[in-house]
Amino acid sequence: MSSVLEHRRHYLRMMRQFTLDNGQFTVTDIQKSAGIPRSTAQDWVNRLVREGCVLIRHEKRGRSPAQYAAISAIPSSTCRRIFTTVDGDVVAIYHDCMSGACAAFCGYHHALAKGVLTHVERDGTLLKESARLGFSEITVGLPPESAVGVYGVERQDDLIVQHIRCIGGPAYSLSDMMSRAEGVVRIETQHKENIVEGSVRTKALMQITIGIDDTDSPEGGATFALALALLNYLSRIKGVIPISHHVAMLNPDIFRKTAGNSASFLELAVQPDKYDALVEKARRFIGDESLSSEWGMAVRKGLCMQDGLREYGKMVRETVISRPVAEVTAERFGIALFGGNGVIGALGAVALANLPHEILLDPSRNEF
Repeated sequence: MSSVLEHRRHYLRMMRQFTLDNGQFTVTDIQKSAGIPRSTAQDWVNRLVREGCVLIRHEKRGRSPAQYAAISAIPSSTCRRIFTTVDGDVVAIYHDCMSGACAAFCGYHHALAKGVLTHVERDGTLLKESARLGFSEITVGLPPESAVGVYGVERQDDLIVQHIRCIGGPAYSLSDMMSRAEGVVRIETQHKENIVEGSVRTKALMQITIGIDDTDSPEGGATFALALALLNYLSRIKGVIPISHHVAMLNPDIFRKTAGNSASFLELAVQPDKYDALVEKARRFIGDESLSSEWGMAVRKGLCMQDGLREYGKMVRETVISRPVAEVTAERFGIALFGGNGVIGALGAVALANLPHEILLDPSRNEF
């Protein structure tokens, strides 16, 4: 038995090294390296496949031998989450990576390829891309061409399908890693010489923005801290994916403010059938945790920012706005309000969504 275990360790170590060096190995590689009969090498490969230590990367095709990889020698996926939200023919694509460098690489090459993407931005390890449904031809290749691009996005019932073309490292990610990311329903790939094309299917989720204000008091508390707690709480609901938390500075001259007069807003991706339950849980959470009876919450559905709503965001940084004005504005744009006078600032935070941090944090910058 000890001899069998010793052979197992030896051959598995060899397979791991081939995987690290070349990304894969064949039975012939093991046969020649170990100096054993081909049948013995095949038996060991088959055994380790059954044990789950080795996976089959590509089945045997004609004269091309089967290719394998030792699972423990490769990361399961550099992609933590891939998910999509949709609003009419506008789609937001989110990639949450293990590495900011990987997110930057994909963002750079996706923007270079253009295709159906209309905007690409990165915030740390999170890559956010905007697209419109449809197709647009792209070219991928060696530098100076892009290594990867999105040439099509379509909706199929409750799914969004991204059509991706790539080479090199991105091709490896598409064919071997992205399917393991949270949010991915299915990936189908096909190889055309050194080019890989694939379709990535994710749920067509609804994007919502939740604005929060006036949850603190002169005795303590902070709206940003309560907002982060709320984001963590809502993230535990099945069918809800957290996207981001932002702080927006409002009119610094408001006399009732407790400090610098900042509000927070959260962005989340939600299954449409979970929306009502999510809003109710958020309302109860803020009401229970707020240190002020004037707490306010605003909830907006969708991706596209209307000009009139953005104008309210500008006003809330420059003037004193009454609650009736906030209520009329919210009704006009289909935004739900909950709570006390904090709804004025909460709606303002929602109206400032999608702006860069440097504008959100500087109330004197209203050039939007």
